[in-house]
Amino acid sequence: MNFLIPPLGTALDSALQHKIDNKTKPQGSLGQLETLARQIGRIQQSLTPQLSHPHLLVFAGDHGAAKVGVSAFPQEVTWQMVENFLSGGAAINVFARQSGMALKVIDAGVAHEFGLRDGLINAKTGPGTRNYIDEPAMSQAECAAALAKGVEIARALADEGCNVLGFGEMGIGNTASAALITHALTGAPLVDCIGRGTGLDDAGLARKRDLLTQATQRAALPTNAKPLEVLAEFGGFETVMMTGAMLGAAERGMILLIDGFIVTSALLAASRLASTISEYCIFCHRSAEPGHLAQLHDLNADPLIDLGLRLGEGTGAALAWPLIRASAAFLNEMASFESAGVSEKG
Repeated sequence: MNFLIPPLGTALDSALQHKIDNKTKPQGSLGQLETLARQIGRIQQSLTPQLSHPHLLVFAGDHGAAKVGVSAFPQEVTWQMVENFLSGGAAINVFARQSGMALKVIDAGVAHEFGLRDGLINAKTGPGTRNYIDEPAMSQAECAAALAKGVEIARALADEGCNVLGFGEMGIGNTASAALITHALTGAPLVDCIGRGTGLDDAGLARKRDLLTQATQRAALPTNAKPLEVLAEFGGFETVMMTGAMLGAAERGMILLIDGFIVTSALLAASRLASTISEYCIFCHRSAEPGHLAQLHDLNADPLIDLGLRLGEGTGAALAWPLIRASAAFLNEMASFESAGVSEKG
């Protein structure tokens, strides 16, 4: 698939900066909120940008490698947590409700049948991936299908009036998958990309490192491997579908709220398919997973918050959303020196 994501236009840059600088405050005193306001204005090519019908999508999928010990939790926790999402009891439910974001869960490839449920999008590509220690996680056809489904989901939401899309995920073993994707796409040493995930102890972390080393040796990818090749070797259906949704959303001019380590692994792949996509992204938080540093460096990204989070689910995006709303609000609602009758500095 070819994606047409234009670089952000510069025609309004001077007017946006003038509007920001002439608010009733010292220039630059709102720090990153000013940077955000400029970016949002540029994405929408508007001096009065509007944030409409924000959605947070949690993509869920199972990983075959979870059965061989890359996570501290058994694979069954994936579907059990999806049930928790659907009943409203997870952290992301709490934070999305608090922040006023609509939440949808996407079954991209969970090894469980949920049936028709409110708040669930059935986009299952398959009942989980294969074990990438021994063979590719998915076929190229499965990878393409998951990618296309993600594009379709994003376009449908855009058609409904949504112009802000946050990304989250659920899948036992997906920090291991994200580490492999990050290593393959950035060239960062594998050991620097591997963290404790769901809470591995020292022995579990050593086992995870050994298993992922075996996976890289088995795949023997070249240093210039194509992103879809990397995703097919090591990805989860949820990661691939997120990649497609990001690309589809950026094509429609939406604002993308990027969560932590696993979501950013999907963005790395998306950025190799359309390098301009990062201009549409707000990096919401810095994950405590060590591999996130390599990702952020590769994407030249400066996240909004650093709270030591490593839960996933899109929690960092939901927590950052009030700050993003504040940046648009001050641009639209804060008085200028002229309108407020306040003297500017001499």
